[in-house]
Amino acid sequence: MPLTDPIPLAQDLIRCPSVTPADHGALDVVQRFLESLGFQCSRLVFGPDEWRVDNLFAMKGGGASPHFMYCGHTDVVPPGDPAHWTDDPFSGVVREGWLYGRGSNDMKGGVASFLAGLKDYIAAHPDHPGTISVLITGDEEARSVDGVARVMPWLAERDLVPDMALVGEPSSARNVGDVIRIGRRGSLTARITVQGKQGHSAMPARADNPVHRLMAALTPLLAAPLDQGTEFFPPSTLQITGFDVGNTAANVIPATARAMLNIRFNDLHTRASLIERLNAALTAAGCRYEMQADSNADPFLTEPGPFVDALQRAIRRTTGEEPELNAGGGTSDARFIRAFCPVAEFGDIGATGHQVDERAGVENLRTLSRVYTAILEECLA
Repeated sequence: MPLTDPIPLAQDLIRCPSVTPADHGALDVVQRFLESLGFQCSRLVFGPDEWRVDNLFAMKGGGASPHFMYCGHTDVVPPGDPAHWTDDPFSGVVREGWLYGRGSNDMKGGVASFLAGLKDYIAAHPDHPGTISVLITGDEEARSVDGVARVMPWLAERDLVPDMALVGEPSSARNVGDVIRIGRRGSLTARITVQGKQGHSAMPARADNPVHRLMAALTPLLAAPLDQGTEFFPPSTLQITGFDVGNTAANVIPATARAMLNIRFNDLHTRASLIERLNAALTAAGCRYEMQADSNADPFLTEPGPFVDALQRAIRRTTGEEPELNAGGGTSDARFIRAFCPVAEFGDIGATGHQVDERAGVENLRTLSRVYTAILEECLA
């Protein structure tokens, strides 16, 4: 067990029902803990009146290099119907070696583990070199507009950009320490409306079926993989996430057909090249169409180097694991940091986030806490 047990702190955080953008005292828990360690804390509130987001930036060391920043979030997704849960979603119950509650896995348990590991590091290294900072946002699970995306420019304006940043999202696969994420795929969402000509299903020659044209455009896009992946990135994927014609009559060819799709893409593609690919497929199928394409993230990669090497050493000597380096998964707040400094992600096993009866292994969180102490030792050496 680490010197400081992260479990009571994680329970305090879980008991704050901080569904985005509400905070309900979660950042107060973090701020009190950090102030007790000598951190100077700033609360940064962004967003419109109907969606006010509270963020916390804390720093110890005045900005001197090396500057290590930990980034996490205390907002959570809604729990759904509490009746489906074994216990109250915000109870923080410990049972049979598991800590239960919304956010236990994603990612209040990880935040608590870092804070506990940080306390142990400072106790062992009261005159540590450099600077340690902590950025905790309340806007990761929803819009991701008024959280880290706003705080990083705020730091840049004050010359407080860190030399390296670690996002504590659950990254491990089977054992704590077996994966470090050194990048993320991009995400592109397309909403397509194909126009046809309504008619009787018994006389298709007098109509133009937009469903058939849309299917003809989508079928080749699904038939072959976008790519085979790269050294660190998995293959890109295209998923149809919606299909609708708004038609309740079986004998009517509809006038319009709509589809929604999401592409998670690696660094072999850009949002522009993917939009061009979609346009080409729709044109080849003879579609008269409109398409709205939005992307909230581009792929990025933190090349292996001194920072990633330090993370690997810390994990290896604490857990015995040889961490795999990859850029899988969805998106995270790392996408807002990567333009400012090298960033990687490391945290708990990402198994139950957003699920009913979300839970984190008690011993996993304690192991994670020890690893975070070792990471600080390696990165601030």
